[in-house]
Amino acid sequence: MPGKNHLDRTLELSIVLPCLNEERTVGVCIDKAQASLKNNHIIGEVIIADNGSTDQSVKIAKEHGARVVHVPQKGYGNALKGGFEAAQGQYIIMADADESYELDNLMPFVEKLREGYDLVMGNRFKGGIIPGAMPWHHQYIGNPVLSFIGKLFFHTPANDFHCGIRGFPKTSIEQMNLQSSGMEFASEIVIKASILQMKVCEVPTRLFPDKRGRPPHLRSFRDGWRHLRFLLLYSPAWLFLYPGIFLVLAGGLLSLALFFGPVNIGFRYIDFHTFIAAGSLTYLGLNLLSFAAITRVYAFYSGLLPQQPRLFYIFRYLNLEKGLLVGSFLTLLGIILLVVALRLSSHFAQIGFDNSVRLVFGGSLALVSGVQVIFTSFVLSILGIRLK
Repeated sequence: MPGKNHLDRTLELSIVLPCLNEERTVGVCIDKAQASLKNNHIIGEVIIADNGSTDQSVKIAKEHGARVVHVPQKGYGNALKGGFEAAQGQYIIMADADESYELDNLMPFVEKLREGYDLVMGNRFKGGIIPGAMPWHHQYIGNPVLSFIGKLFFHTPANDFHCGIRGFPKTSIEQMNLQSSGMEFASEIVIKASILQMKVCEVPTRLFPDKRGRPPHLRSFRDGWRHLRFLLLYSPAWLFLYPGIFLVLAGGLLSLALFFGPVNIGFRYIDFHTFIAAGSLTYLGLNLLSFAAITRVYAFYSGLLPQQPRLFYIFRYLNLEKGLLVGSFLTLLGIILLVVALRLSSHFAQIGFDNSVRLVFGGSLALVSGVQVIFTSFVLSILGIRLK
């Protein structure tokens, strides 16, 4: 198997098809792909990345002239990674081996790749979805919702986030350092291209009903959740940072105002009950901000994020010592308030139940927030040792 530093540059295109028991369709897919190469005078190859087929898929693939690569590690992503590694072409186009994609019409992808794009996505909604090719809940709910979330989180021009046919230069896919093993592999390609600020476009492509004569490997809710989970894990800003900022600002300002007494909001007064709720939301927001910082730092150091997050610029001004100083101040403030509450405990009847709650809960909130800041500062400092 040629290594990635020994590509045959005379080979322009490798068409990679993952395969798991596709004996009814794999031969036709190979024929269509080879016809596309021949009709457009492209020097290329067809690779079948077999993921442990127990039927005649491998035999049929060889008979139709494809190069078969055996990938023992199970999973859609693993199969494709094995095929990409074996590919000898300058460009790679991936698709499915179930006759659902136009493998005899690959020139729109090749033309964009020749123009210098790093990722050329197919768009089934622009090209056309033949009746029966996609379940209604995929077409009108699953794909549009996940694609919208992907565009919102990662600002990608791809409108069909999970289209199974797409192309890229081999050097670009190697630069992505892909990690996923399952169906979320498709999302990782788009996410990494966005993070690395690669040049991305899309072309219309048609989707046909697959002709395998059996249920697909895709499981709607399981794989839909895996895609959503993957989007969230790769975007801790939306998962942790933005909600955390909102809760800390809204809950913190309201807590500070209510600590000194009831507040008239126009149609009613809010008092210590709201203070307890607002304080709880503030502490929740502080935890989310801690998670945002820790996950971002860990993702970068572990290689999941290929570029240094913008968060790192803040660390030039906020180091362990400053974190400990802020945390210690909050902790000390909390202890003082609790001590005051303890000294006044025999006079709660005189100062009022609402004021006693403000002292006790306010002190507790400051105490736990300070400890949270101290521990988070230590964790971030420990993670930072790896880089040094």
